[in-house]
Amino acid sequence: MKHRVKLERDYRASCYLAGKDVARIGRRAPALDALLQRWHVPEGVFIAAGNPFSRRMPAGWNARRHAALRERLRRLSYVEGKGGAKRWWEAHCFIGICAARGKRLARLFRQNAMVALRRGAKARLKYFQAKWNHLATRKIRPEKGLVCCP
Repeated sequence: MKHRVKLERDYRASCYLAGKDVARIGRRAPALDALLQRWHVPEGVFIAAGNPFSRRMPAGWNARRHAALRERLRRLSYVEGKGGAKRWWEAHCFIGICAARGKRLARLFRQNAMVALRRGAKARLKYFQAKWNHLATRKIRPEKGLVCCP
């Protein structure tokens, strides 16, 4: 339980960048609202593909996972970005999709959480790792990677 509390604190302390636009959990992000308006979608999500279950993985492994995420997004509106604070930063994409669809995508890439932003509302943390406790204890082999995407 201590691990989850620390993770939630870290997520909330982080800032999430979509290009040059910034979102923080619990705050409005007018620049991202404008981006969602241009995309003609009501909601967007920040999703990462690397560091599954918040475990650090080698840079090359994370880059391959991020490339797999971008491949999945080729027909969607999205912006490259990053998220983090202090010494933990990782590549993210801000994607113009609803939170339910974003959750499925984040789970596919073994993520603990995502940040969702509805136009005109505050950014919110969607934490869902608890449902995967049995998976989080498995060893992830960087040399083989995860087969998350067909």
